[in-house]
Amino acid sequence: MSQTPRWLAFAQLLRLPNVFTAWADIALASAAATAVLDELPAWFLATTVLLALASGSLYLAGMVWNDVFDLAEDAESRPFRPLPSGRVSRRTAVFLGTLLILGGLALAAGAGAVAGRGALAAPFGYAVAIAIAVLAYDGGLKRSPLGPVSMAACRFLNVLLGLSPFPPSEFPWDLRLPLAGVVGLYIAGVTWFARTEEGSSSRRQLTAAAGVIALSLGSALFLRASLPPNPDAVLFPYLLVAFGFVVGRPVATAIADPHPHRVQAAVKRCVLGLIGLDSVLATAFVGPAGLLILFLLPPALVIGKWVYST
Repeated sequence: MSQTPRWLAFAQLLRLPNVFTAWADIALASAAATAVLDELPAWFLATTVLLALASGSLYLAGMVWNDVFDLAEDAESRPFRPLPSGRVSRRTAVFLGTLLILGGLALAAGAGAVAGRGALAAPFGYAVAIAIAVLAYDGGLKRSPLGPVSMAACRFLNVLLGLSPFPPSEFPWDLRLPLAGVVGLYIAGVTWFARTEEGSSSRRQLTAAAGVIALSLGSALFLRASLPPNPDAVLFPYLLVAFGFVVGRPVATAIADPHPHRVQAAVKRCVLGLIGLDSVLATAFVGPAGLLILFLLPPALVIGKWVYST
């Protein structure tokens, strides 16, 4: 029997398909900024790229540290994973996870330096907050009732990271907080839904988690209502409903028959579906151009054929 290629072992450790969802959060923030700001600064593109790289690095670090903290548990219940199978050593994983966190912090600091005008500390500060939230989740909070909330905090902060170079005078808090809140609430519901994906899931818990996901989509409508009228955003509510059906169908199937296979399929759809949600939210600001974020989905789906997402 041929051995698994080493690159595939690292891709599985990193949950590589999911990094596209982190980039989608930054793309959403950038799209919102283009609609709200009177004029885009010269550093906008360079800063966006650096923030996307920082976000991706921190997200991948979270995937690595998740498996480092779960090594004993995975050795019993998931021995096929890279660390318990020995395809990647724990020492290598710790080094990689640390390097990714430091790289994410450095890239965020670089984004602040490029933006200048007093913005130096903001991206770095959010990156530090994300790193702390990620390690807190991986280190134990995911097993507590605060698990969904702590994961939601990671995504909430990730959207704010994308907006961090812009002062409140240009992108007000009463807009950036609800925007990040929609994404955070959605991920809280998805995380709750996924808590028992590998075992026996309670229909009651799955239904409650699905309710949180639905609440996040409903809150998106209120977000659009708080924005100035924009004829380009006329498709937004219809796209939001369509997105609800795309993620809702496997969720409903899993609730009706909570077999692990169906629950995991629903979780995968919802996780990668964040790219779709970010894209739909972007259309509330910039109209159909927001759908360009969907171009992040095909590579995630292709890589997902070989690398698990959950």
